[in-house]
This record gives sequence, structure tokens and C-alpha cells, in this order.
Amino acid sequence: MLHPLKKRAAVLLSISSVAATVAAALASPVTAAPATAADPAASAPARAALRWTGCTTPRYPTLQCASLKVPLDHARPGGRQITLALTRVPHTGPTSQGPLLVNPGGPGGSGRSLAGYIASALPKEVAAQYDVIGFDPRGVGRSEPTLDCAAGHFKPVRPDSVPLDEATERANLDRVRSFAESCGTKHADVLPYIDTVSAARDIEALRGALGAERISYFGYSYGTYLGAVYAKLHPGRVHRLVLDSVVDPGGVWYEDNLAQDLAFDARHKAFLAWVAQYDATYHLGADPAAVERRWYAMRDALRETPAGGKVGAAELEDTFMPGGYFNGYWPNLAEAFAAYAVGKDPKPLVAAYERFGAVEPSAGNGYSVYTAVQCRDSAWPKDWNQWRADMWRTHAKAPFMTWNNAWYNAPCAFWPTEALRAPDVTNADLPPALLLQATEDAATPFEGALSMREKLSGSALVVEEGGGNHGIALSGNKCLDEKVAAYLATGRASDATCPAQPAPKPATATRAVPPSAGGAALHGMLGFRG
Repeated sequence: MLHPLKKRAAVLLSISSVAATVAAALASPVTAAPATAADPAASAPARAALRWTGCTTPRYPTLQCASLKVPLDHARPGGRQITLALTRVPHTGPTSQGPLLVNPGGPGGSGRSLAGYIASALPKEVAAQYDVIGFDPRGVGRSEPTLDCAAGHFKPVRPDSVPLDEATERANLDRVRSFAESCGTKHADVLPYIDTVSAARDIEALRGALGAERISYFGYSYGTYLGAVYAKLHPGRVHRLVLDSVVDPGGVWYEDNLAQDLAFDARHKAFLAWVAQYDATYHLGADPAAVERRWYAMRDALRETPAGGKVGAAELEDTFMPGGYFNGYWPNLAEAFAAYAVGKDPKPLVAAYERFGAVEPSAGNGYSVYTAVQCRDSAWPKDWNQWRADMWRTHAKAPFMTWNNAWYNAPCAFWPTEALRAPDVTNADLPPALLLQATEDAATPFEGALSMREKLSGSALVVEEGGGNHGIALSGNKCLDEKVAAYLATGRASDATCPAQPAPKPATATRAVPPSAGGAALHGMLGFRG
């Protein structure tokens, strides 16, 4: 496939025509596609209408809430029911293009707050055409039951993530095995049904409850995979499909995590090079290689003496990993780095850990769902010798987070439920989908977007050239945002290239996220790891 970056001269959308295409779409209500005989929902019984009630906030004054019961096991629709928590910002225009479901990724991310954000971030004339629907997937947030496998799993100070001796490796193995066993004990009745295919079937149940012939879908990160799986199961039910920061569907999930390790290491090096660029501010050196040596020297020191009794080597990785998702955090991270390495003051580093790295008590739910979905979706190696060999091989090339990420996912080596086979999302039966991807994204490396584009026939890929953030649409890049708006309005999309936003500058005395970074609100909802 021709690389989209080489096609930019021929495929750029005309940004100046966005307003006209949006206006044209407003005058043309959507025509729903009839259900096909191959679509299981075509013969499904009608569900009771959802009961929406006001749950407004000062920021989102039209927000509504509802709940929906769905089968725990979709193969037994008359069996036990579970509850999904929903939000909605209703359309306000004279015509409607139907529901637009939004998902922030994870797996384990709560989507209830994303509805208001998406509805307010889209141009008013586009948002007015859609009922923007947020939802907490099964097991997540305010959906019931919720998962929380083991409180305190990330309590500091953890063993060093890099197992330089047998005792450290054994301590980490004991942690992850205990987590898997706890999850199996506490949630044995639901774990076999926490997976992407089940969540996609929930979306179809939600479509039926909304009374919509077709739905549109906007997913970030893991949400791109969930959307692609739904589209595979129910292609005739898709109106628009926006996938931002795209999961490689061919690597679900062990191989995708190994690819992440390499990409995060490259992104961490980009951060260290940015720090070197501002040596006059941070005094850590003007040579990126020298700055990198000082960062790893800090890690070595924290392994021996954790800062504030909280930030050891593993917690340091947790603190700096969010910088791989969003460069708006770089100034704060650089200040903490400099305060410790130059000023011998650990307090800013502890504060940075508490802001970026520490896992809040409520986050145990998100991590529990993350592991439940990833461990169930596809097979993981059960032989720890394979993990060990793969991690050391990858660590040699990418030491920043390979082992940290390994322990994050290692409960899957001991997971108590049988793994499923990941579906092939190849799809020639969809309307054109819109994919968006930054070339230097660490969490979902660029090659994954190319893979998904090949699998979704007729899809278009908009590339943020030089961008390294994860979650790029509706976060301040005007070029990207206009293409999303035009697509949602008209359904037309073409391959295109957008320049990345400028890198941030060192923070002001207030230590606020610099305005040049953009997207802070969105990245707060997308979270990390997903």
C-alpha cells in the first residue's frame, strides 16, 4: 500500500470548503439503511425506549443520563442482565443524523464524560445533527457490576520493574499472579464475559434501545478496535466511523504491547531531546545523550532510595510514561527531573508522581477491566520463559518501559479464564471510515493505522505528520478538527496530511500546561496505558 505521507499532494481535503459541505449536510437528513437478513439485529425483539433524565453540569447544561440492561451472556439473552450507564447530549438541529457513540479507549475507560466534551468540541452546526452518546462499557465506572480485583495493587514502593536478580523477578511475579487470582476469586461469575466482542454486542443492544437503524461511532485508542469489531459484526448498522489513534488489529494484544515498548522508548528520547533544547532553563545538559544518562542515573538512585518514600524506579517510569501520551506534560516533568537531578530536591518529583503516576483508588476499576478484556480477547503466552526472553530482547533496544509494561500486562500469563480468538476485522461492507493517526504516537504506533486502513475497505487515513500525541482529533489541531467535522457532516473523506501542533515551551511560573500544547482536557479523559 502506498504510504499516505507520499500521497499528500493529491489527497488533501479542501479546508476552505468545510463550511459549505457542513451547510449542505444540514439540509439533507440521513436516510437509514434497512437491516439485512445477515444482521442478527434484524430479527431481534424491540427493546423498551430509554428513559433519559437530566444530569446537567455547569459545563454541559444539556447533558442527560440513562441506563440500559443487556445480557451478561449474549448467547443467552434471557439470562442474567447487567446494566450500562449512559449519557447523552441531544441533537438540536432541524434534522438528525442519528446517534454518535463515543469511546475514550482503555479498555476500562469511562465514556460518560466524553459525550459532553465531543458535543462541545465539534462545530455547533455539526454537533446539532447528532445525539452524542457516552457510555461506560460493561464492568466500567457506573455500569453494574463493576470490577475491582485487588485494591492497592500499585501501592508504592513496588519492586524495581527491571528484574536484575531472581528475587526481584519473583517479587514481581508474585504481585501479578496474586492479582490474577484475586480477580478470578472476586469476579468469577462475570470474567468470562468481559471482552471486546461482548462489549461490541452491547453497542448493538444500545442501538436497538435508541431506536436507530444505524449509528455513528467515534473511538480513541482501544476504542478504535472496539469500533472495528462492532463494524465487523454489524456493518449494515454503521453510518459514520471515526477511529483516532488506531490499534493494530493484527497484534491483539501481546504483539501490540511489544510494539508499544519500542515506540515509547523513542518518544521518551524525544522528550529528553526537548529537555536538552532548553538547557538554559533546566540545566540538565545540551546533549540529548547526556540528558538521557542523567535520567537513568536518577532511576538508579531512586531504586536505592525512593523519593519521599513513594517514588522508586518503577514509580519513576509511571510518572514519565504519560509524557509519551501527551507532550503538554513535558514542562512539568522536566521541572521535576531538574529539581531532583540538579537541585537535589525530591519534592517536585513526588508531586509529579502524585499528579501523573499515582493510581487513584477508583482507577483499580479501570485496570481491572483492562486486564480482564486484554487477557480474555486473545491468547497470551503461558510459559513465563517466553515472556522473559521477549522482554530482555526488547529491553536491550528499549529500556524505558519494556519491563514496566510487561508487569502491567503479566496477569494475563496467569489469567483464570480461557482466551478467545481475536476476530478478523477485515471489512468490505462499510461506508467509508475516517482514521486519524500521529506518525510518532507511542501508545498506538503508526503501522497499526496502516494495517487498519488496509482492512477497512474504502477508509481514509488523515496523518498528523511529526505529531507524537495519542488522541489527536478535537484537541486543538485545526486541520484535523476540520476534517473530522467535514466527515461527520457529509460522510466523505480522503487521505490527507496535517502538520503537527508546535511543541510546548517551558512552563511559566504558574506551572500550568502551556497553551501551545493543547488537548489537556481531552487527554485527562483518555487517561494513560489505554
